[in-house]
Amino acid sequence: MKPSHGESVVSRVVRIVETFGSETPALRVSDVARRAGLHVATASRLIDELSRHGWLERDDDRRVRIGVRLWELASRASPTLGLREAAMPFMEDLHAVVGHHTQLGVRQDREVLFVERLSSPGAVLNITRVAGRLPLHVSSSGLVLLAHAPAEVQEEVLAGPLKPQTEHTPATVTDPARLRRLLAGIRRDGYVVCPGFIDQETAGVAVPLRGPGEQVVAALSVIVPNDRHARTQVPALRAAARGVSRVMSSH
Repeated sequence: MKPSHGESVVSRVVRIVETFGSETPALRVSDVARRAGLHVATASRLIDELSRHGWLERDDDRRVRIGVRLWELASRASPTLGLREAAMPFMEDLHAVVGHHTQLGVRQDREVLFVERLSSPGAVLNITRVAGRLPLHVSSSGLVLLAHAPAEVQEEVLAGPLKPQTEHTPATVTDPARLRRLLAGIRRDGYVVCPGFIDQETAGVAVPLRGPGEQVVAALSVIVPNDRHARTQVPALRAAARGVSRVMSSH
């Protein structure tokens, strides 16, 4: 079924679902319509149908949010499910040692998508969240994934623009020649330490996770205080990464 102007119903549904995010978990129908570029009547009709299937739901204020059924289907069929199951025991051990944030990221085009995170009260500031994304060049996880990405992806990122996450994080590498050297160092050393790349008070430390055939499939990272002890997390990260990679390669 296609509307008269040629856009499919599926395309409209995708645009509606993609209006929701971590900053906008609940929206009024008029806001959904505006964000999706749809007429309010069209958006309302599609929202009603999606709600009947449990993909969307309305709260007590009649605002619309992602439904439990859609979350259930996405979680059950997630391509990262096996990765998360293999990584979680080692992430829990690593988190107990580090005492701050421990997270798991995979590459999606030119961004890192965070698929799991462990935190604790009193941990340092961390802007990442599960299902959140960051440009590859601004975080430790992203840099590890970029260093092991296909050459064409690396060249696309190096071609820019390369910007820091915020104006308050000048430590982020935004010079292509320097970034190229950093990526070569990651491949050589097997880890990266990023002091002040996301926040001046924190440092990201990351290592690659390898699956069958030694292919890098994810990045394991910790976010810790930006001090002289940040680099000391590397051995624990490497040990955890070896454990995850061993489990993944055995399946």
